[in-house]
Amino acid sequence: MSRSKNTARPLDQLQRLIPADELSFDPDIRDAHKSDKWFATRVPDAVVLATSALTVSRVLRFATEHHIPVTPRGAGVGYVGGCVPSQGGIVLSLARMNRILEIHKADGIARVQPGVITGTLQDAARAQGLFYPPDPASLRECSIGGNIATNAGGPRCLKYGVTRPYILGMETVLPTGEIIHAGGRTHKNKTGFDLVGLFVGSEGLLGIVTEATLRLLPLPPARACISTGFRNIAAAARAVQRVFEGGHLPSALEIADAFTLRAARKHLGTGLVPVGNAHLLLEIDGQVSPVRSEIRSLLTLLREAGALAPVTAFGEEPCERLWNLRRQFSQSLKSTGLTKLNEDIAVPRGRLVDLVRFAAALQKKYGYPIACFGHAGDGNIHVNIMAADYRTNDQVRQQVDRALDELFQQVLSWGGVITGEHGVGLAKKRWWTSALDAPTRALHASLKHALDPAGILNPGKFV
Repeated sequence: MSRSKNTARPLDQLQRLIPADELSFDPDIRDAHKSDKWFATRVPDAVVLATSALTVSRVLRFATEHHIPVTPRGAGVGYVGGCVPSQGGIVLSLARMNRILEIHKADGIARVQPGVITGTLQDAARAQGLFYPPDPASLRECSIGGNIATNAGGPRCLKYGVTRPYILGMETVLPTGEIIHAGGRTHKNKTGFDLVGLFVGSEGLLGIVTEATLRLLPLPPARACISTGFRNIAAAARAVQRVFEGGHLPSALEIADAFTLRAARKHLGTGLVPVGNAHLLLEIDGQVSPVRSEIRSLLTLLREAGALAPVTAFGEEPCERLWNLRRQFSQSLKSTGLTKLNEDIAVPRGRLVDLVRFAAALQKKYGYPIACFGHAGDGNIHVNIMAADYRTNDQVRQQVDRALDELFQQVLSWGGVITGEHGVGLAKKRWWTSALDAPTRALHASLKHALDPAGILNPGKFV
């Protein structure tokens, strides 16, 4: 793809503003920055491989002056097209800004650049007896900057919360090129508006974070898991309610349905997948003696709720072996050869049984398998419509879209949301107007215009 006529000449001028090794027009590099894990693609006109906030500032100031679209990009492993340069222009990659600048044990903080991989930070914190809780399933691939952009969650957010509570401060470059500093390194701060909260979850529409100060916790000394099958997913969902009614707050509580387990048995082998037509994985952490006591109590509770052949694990390696199955669910579904449409809806926790029943009814009505798995503890279930020929057959795509329309309509009627952790991006624009009322959408637009008057930052997305 050649550079479009309206951006070619200004982009040539950009070469005078930033180092030569940070700007590329190479077709292969541009092609590598055209998409994420969703279906939309567009090759940008140029790629900036930034190594400093100064480069980011110069690029954004230049782009605002010349009205050139800029799409920020982290690791590129999102699921909603959030880093797809839908209007061409510049992709501004933060992948090279990948340094852990500081881990300060006494202050309980880390300072990082946005390109740091989440799992790398967790390992570095753990080596010092500290703990960074947010744990997206892609933690070995995704970057802190991307986590901030989407307010990423993960299994442990049941107990510890999503990304936002762990961002104490940030350096952010506005679309005008101005560099601002919000928050700091203290664990409490009520100075002015919550600008940190404004940028966390803004999906690259309001500014580009070039450094973040993160809150770290003491590392829990003990960890234990229970992995068990259930007769069906409704029984597993009812067991989730029993766990909370019993006064327990696990750090993670994950569920999976029959289709997901069948795919895992075919992909991984029957020996790794529990018996039954549903799966529940529960984890707790804390001090050694209370953890051992609580895991015994939970084991009794789950058996009374119908658990089939539960297995327990204590310690890092044994727990990770149980988690490996959960982390393979997505790949197992992809291995079926069907197109996996991953919808990360969230419903009030009391609606969990209603959701799995509704998914079963939707499957019967439209004839497409629907695989449900995910974060049962907070109602954030990944509802995956599995469809053959989705990308090539217009009729299939239209039927699936109608099924998705019904899914989102039902979720919203229950007081749920269209995305719990992946973001809106391009993939969920279709339902943006249903998700929020008109005055609230107008407020989003006003904030966008105030910070990005030229509309250059990540254009074509939901605002």
